[in-house]
Amino acid sequence: MNQVDLTVIIVSWKVRELLKNCLTSIFKETSKINFEVIVVDNGSVDDTVEMLMGDFPRVKIISNLRNRGFAAACNQGIKQAQGRYILLLNPDTVIIEQALEKIVEFMDKRQDNGIGIVGCKLLNADYSVQPSVRRFPRFFDHFIMMFKLHHFIPLKNYLMADFDYNLEAEVDQVMGAFFLIERKVIEKIGLFDEGYHIWFEEVDYCFKAKKNGFKVVYTPAASIIHLGGQSFIQGLRIKNQWNYCISRLRYIFKNQNLPMFLVILLLTPFSLLLSWLYSLVAKNNKTKLYA
Repeated sequence: MNQVDLTVIIVSWKVRELLKNCLTSIFKETSKINFEVIVVDNGSVDDTVEMLMGDFPRVKIISNLRNRGFAAACNQGIKQAQGRYILLLNPDTVIIEQALEKIVEFMDKRQDNGIGIVGCKLLNADYSVQPSVRRFPRFFDHFIMMFKLHHFIPLKNYLMADFDYNLEAEVDQVMGAFFLIERKVIEKIGLFDEGYHIWFEEVDYCFKAKKNGFKVVYTPAASIIHLGGQSFIQGLRIKNQWNYCISRLRYIFKNQNLPMFLVILLLTPFSLLLSWLYSLVAKNNKTKLYA
């Protein structure tokens, strides 16, 4: 049996049609490498599993009865992965121009460079470049985002506003929409922290990888389309904010320092209150719009 070059793991939750389009693009654009696809469905109730069984017999399916969260679902897929490289791919993506073949070629040419995690160029639906790299957040960044001040105070350092997406570069973190992991990284540092239900798990993993001597790299050698946030917009805004706050606190406690953790912990109720007020205003405006 030929060695599997790439395992693509897709975590899905109530995005059947987007997932179908994503898988169609994978099989259409990928023929020169030996690959497998594992879909971990997190308790969808939109006939996702039935669609997979009928339309994509090559796909390995892990069907959860409930939403176990992104990190736990990724780990389920990783445990079954046979590839030399493991790609975590969002279902709201479209593979173009043999991107998966190009990313495997990129990694194979850099075997001795210490690269452990790679992100590619993400494009919006209109093919404009989508920002996808960031620095690790500092206290200032956490504070500004907690109180929605980033609408008024641009986080240029954290968001790497001056980054050139046409050049390869080592970075702190890459977006989880396309998150390629060298198998030796998993063998050394383990799986994702399942204490994260959603958000910050990939930031945490990049931090741990770099701490253990691996490089996190962005490359324009491959490009995909990323529609962005299609699973999460289905949840209640305040619930999303709660999950985000809990994940942020976990990340700070693990990777930063206790004084910062305590300050952010004390400020979190006020941040959630502000998010709740925003959600009420947004709901009220929407009601007026359609009245």
